[in-house]
Amino acid sequence: MAEGPHLAVVGAGPAGLAAALAAAARGVRVTLIDSAAEAGGQFYRQPAAALGARRPQALHHQWRTWERLRDGLAAHVAGGRITHLTDHHVWFVEGQSDGFTVHALRGPEQEQSVAVHADAVLLATGGYEKVLPFPGWTLPGVVTAGGAQAMLKGGLVLPGRTAVVAGTGPLLMPVAVGLAAAGAEVAALVESAGARYFAGHARTLAAHPAKLAEGARYAAELARHRVRIKAHHTVVAAHGSNRVEAVTIAALDGGGRVRPGTERRIACDTLAVGHGMLPHTDLAEALGCRLDGPGVAVDDEQRTDVPGVWAAGETTGIGGAVLSLAEGRIAGLSIAARLNSRTPDAGSYEAAAKARTGLREFFAVLDTVYAPPAHWTEQVTDDTVVCRCEEVPASAIREAAGELGAGDVRTVKLLTRAGMGWCQGRMCAPAVAGLAGCELAPSRRPFARPVPLGVLAGTNFDRHHMDSTDSTDPTEEGSS
Repeated sequence: MAEGPHLAVVGAGPAGLAAALAAAARGVRVTLIDSAAEAGGQFYRQPAAALGARRPQALHHQWRTWERLRDGLAAHVAGGRITHLTDHHVWFVEGQSDGFTVHALRGPEQEQSVAVHADAVLLATGGYEKVLPFPGWTLPGVVTAGGAQAMLKGGLVLPGRTAVVAGTGPLLMPVAVGLAAAGAEVAALVESAGARYFAGHARTLAAHPAKLAEGARYAAELARHRVRIKAHHTVVAAHGSNRVEAVTIAALDGGGRVRPGTERRIACDTLAVGHGMLPHTDLAEALGCRLDGPGVAVDDEQRTDVPGVWAAGETTGIGGAVLSLAEGRIAGLSIAARLNSRTPDAGSYEAAAKARTGLREFFAVLDTVYAPPAHWTEQVTDDTVVCRCEEVPASAIREAAGELGAGDVRTVKLLTRAGMGWCQGRMCAPAVAGLAGCELAPSRRPFARPVPLGVLAGTNFDRHHMDSTDSTDPTEEGSS
């Protein structure tokens, strides 16, 4: 293939795939970089070929959409228009005068450095689960809802035989259905939102009959598998010695507090729990991209405020696969036009833009409806571990915010070490902010994942770029 403009796409989920296909079809050379062994992201996660799954489509909906994406990617790879780098873990995107360099670690050991040079970058890094702590949440057998789904889709294994699915958010229903269909006994689906929460948004919800029908299908499957739905309830605690053996749930009052006397114990060997999703923004923040709420801010073409950088999918805000596909297509068309020095034809992505507008409104409602209980911190006992990496209990965080006067997550981190471990606060920061009563602010980490010192020593960075973007206090970071 002749040389031409080059796009690096970080993330091979729905948004990254849609963008890569749209750009490649319009003459852009694309390098698609992803940490997984196969394309698809979490939504289209596939079991390993060696497992011999006969009907992987049974674990998915929108399977025909996945087939179109998969076949389109294969055709572009065969034609030399897309280079697909699997098992490449991107840790930094470096802006330079002549474009960008994407730095990645290759292989399961993540010790081999790879650099991809491109004229433009699309960040399609997706999102990750938010899990709020409660007594017993560190017991073996307590997994995230997405983790349980990943085990089922990617490994064809159940996390346990008797499960409770709990927390809040639209992910809980497909997780409960998937576990039940695979043979687990789902003792209960515990959702903190209640039916009345949806009443004030009926008009917006009714404008999306396909999404409502999808929810109705999940509800019908739950009924068929005799899964009890405990709406407007929450998990109070998980119990067990060597692993989870039971959970206590309780009803919530109108203010989001546990109603005394409603506690109920349910036997189980697995608790799949989640409290919504958060966008992955580490790479965007290191590049200096502006955030809008928790996600990366973009314009109508999915461009960030950093020239040459686009973002699409759940890194711009949580909204599911269909919205990610729409945003990815818009980004790919925009990138192709801009790299070829043309003004994008709005008509070419009119349908995607219309879908994007409606779905953003729909998921904004879901964000409101599926907010965690307002007073969840009242159920977190002082001895509950909040930061698992550094084993920091809730009492230390409350002391830092109360007696020591810490008013932000960074100060709590310096006083308690909460967030200084391997995950650098990615898991515990929302809980720390909630317990400390402060805002969850962007962290501006210099790198998106731990990097071996040997890789750093052998990487030639543009010092001007590093000096202008890295505002992180080195005393805040754990060792790499």
